[in-house]
Amino acid sequence: MSAKIIDGKAIASELRGKVAIAARLMAEKLGRMPGLAMVLVGDNPASEVYVRNKARATVDIGMATFEYKLPAATGEAKLLELVQALGDDPAVDGILVQLPLPPHIDPARILNAISPAKDVDGFSPLNAGRLARGLPALAPCTPLGCVMLAKTVHPSLTGLKAVVVGRSNIVGKPLMYLLLTENATVTIAHTKTKDLAAVCRRADLLFVAIGKPELVRGGWIKPGATVIDIGINRVTGADGKPRVVGDVAFDEAAKVAGAISPVPGGVGPMTIACLLANTLRAAAMRAGLPPPNL
Repeated sequence: MSAKIIDGKAIASELRGKVAIAARLMAEKLGRMPGLAMVLVGDNPASEVYVRNKARATVDIGMATFEYKLPAATGEAKLLELVQALGDDPAVDGILVQLPLPPHIDPARILNAISPAKDVDGFSPLNAGRLARGLPALAPCTPLGCVMLAKTVHPSLTGLKAVVVGRSNIVGKPLMYLLLTENATVTIAHTKTKDLAAVCRRADLLFVAIGKPELVRGGWIKPGATVIDIGINRVTGADGKPRVVGDVAFDEAAKVAGAISPVPGGVGPMTIACLLANTLRAAAMRAGLPPPNL
């Protein structure tokens, strides 16, 4: 069996196109384009790349972009002051504070200070709670993208057995709630799960976000299953050169699975596209408009 490759780049490009059209239509009602504010503290190279990519994607679809780059020595009080000001700014619909933050800043305090109505990362306690209750909420972007990728293979997830490997507040737990909303039957597993391989083999839908390079082997996968690999790990290849791999041993898994997302080129592009979609949803909610049909 040779798995279908789920092309996250193409799917994300299609979503960005829909967001661009919806944003222009919304601008006619708002009198301005929806706006996303991005805050970067310090000079973490990976964070700089992430923010630059997000800013470029925002500009490409015509949304207003507000970038704030603060020195690593910025105090927590100063950052909180900026987050509050962005919360009060009517031109800003979404606020993103890039993690990780310098060690002297408590990320929980900063994320909790972001207005839930502008929390396009979906990390605030209010949005997390609404998501858990099955109520309308801004959900984290990576889990949103994962569900969208799965639905390109299975338009309906109703009744499918889904296994989520990883229980983080950013990916695993919100993904579980999104899958429940789609009427999947969900098992959440982790590194302490007994016989993790056997649990994975029961999955029609297998989502892996555990942060261990190529942990999930081909023999862990049910024949014909859909595999969404959320991991991003930088390793040294046999040739001594650095490369990026997922949490799934791709070559092995592709021989067993029915469909699989690659790393890179799978979930990553969807995360940014869903950030733009969340900004659009936030703008609509703040203006009392119906959510965009994406």
